[in-house]
Amino acid sequence: MQTRIEGQTLPVLYVSLDPFETLISETGELSWKSPNVALRTTTSGAGASGFLGAVKRSLGGGGLFMTEYRAEGGPGHLAFAAKIPGSIVEHRIDPGRSYLLHRHGFLCATEGVTLGLGFQRSLGAGIFGGDGFRLQQVSGTGTFWSTLGGGVVEHGLAPGEAIDVHPGHVGMFEDSVGFDITMLPGIRNKLFGGDGFFLARLTGPGRIWLQTLTVPNLAHALAPYLGGETVGATAEGSALGVAASSLIRRAFE
Repeated sequence: MQTRIEGQTLPVLYVSLDPFETLISETGELSWKSPNVALRTTTSGAGASGFLGAVKRSLGGGGLFMTEYRAEGGPGHLAFAAKIPGSIVEHRIDPGRSYLLHRHGFLCATEGVTLGLGFQRSLGAGIFGGDGFRLQQVSGTGTFWSTLGGGVVEHGLAPGEAIDVHPGHVGMFEDSVGFDITMLPGIRNKLFGGDGFFLARLTGPGRIWLQTLTVPNLAHALAPYLGGETVGATAEGSALGVAASSLIRRAFE
């Protein structure tokens, strides 16, 4: 298997498969492929054991189904394009180690990689779309690719070193990093600070990957252009803009 990542604003992951090699991804991630790459939709991909394993994976933000891509009758190629401005990052997993990443961060992986629920906490309706905060856990053995919004800030935390991060900017971190949700101090900060009620505290040792762009922030920036002036100076146009921005935000929260 050979891979390369091209582009910066909206990158694309190209994968060249040797005959009978297999790659797995979330459903709906494929951008294009050669005709001899066969697709199979299954609940058992990414290490899930039957339907119950698929349900557990879906709780982490993934879907019930995965797609397996297999090159048949010779080498094949396929590509996965980023859905929002951001970065595609390659990671190698060794036995006994794992990564935790934001709920829509998993792009694809080689066989032997397992995707499941890593962390889930309810933070109240209206703060994170009412769905709480979730992280996916990627473990097993092999290589996987993640998608992070905007630029990527990679940082190594020393033992006991901590950093407080807005939860939406948490991209990924090694399983050796401690993770907890802390409440922002001060009632004035909570009500008028504009930074929400909660922060994620990451404590070393281990490496972390922070993403500079969150989808809710992107939806908020696009909302004025989806409203009445752009769609049309009518109540229907304004309602369409609000609905569109809400759908974009909820689709990635």
